Amino acid sequence: MPERVDIYTDGACRGNPGPGGWAALLRYGNRETTIHGAAQETTNNRMELQAALSALQKLKRPCTVSITTDSRYLMDGIQQWLPHWKRNGWKTSAKKPVKNQDLWQQLDAQVERHTVTWNWVQGHSGHAENEQVDQLANDAIDAMLS
Repeated sequence: MPERVDIYTDGACRGNPGPGGWAALLRYGNRETTIHGAAQETTNNRMELQAALSALQKLKRPCTVSITTDSRYLMDGIQQWLPHWKRNGWKTSAKKPVKNQDLWQQLDAQVERHTVTWNWVQGHSGHAENEQVDQLANDAIDAMLS
């Protein structure tokens, strides 16, 4: 049976576009690890995608994964839009190129490796893990800018 991993992700941006950060908390049993990163010029949506992508890339073997995010963009993209984009040659319903296609394609490949369920929480609502990864994403921006 695949191991179960709970992942909490968040992205942050100061300006949009502007300097951005991402973070993820990975919990396996009673073990936890956090990962984070930053980019000089990016968007909030790219940072949300990068957090989920980086967390899944960290897993060394296929797992049963629960990902919790406060990003509607990530949730709607992965659950609703992605199948249509792939069928339409990575074009939107308006026949325009999908934004952040590079990250969506990488995320799609990572999701294929695992059994993933997606959970949405309201941002800045006191959800402990969401607050933690939000702080880590902002800390990553601060560290990059200092």
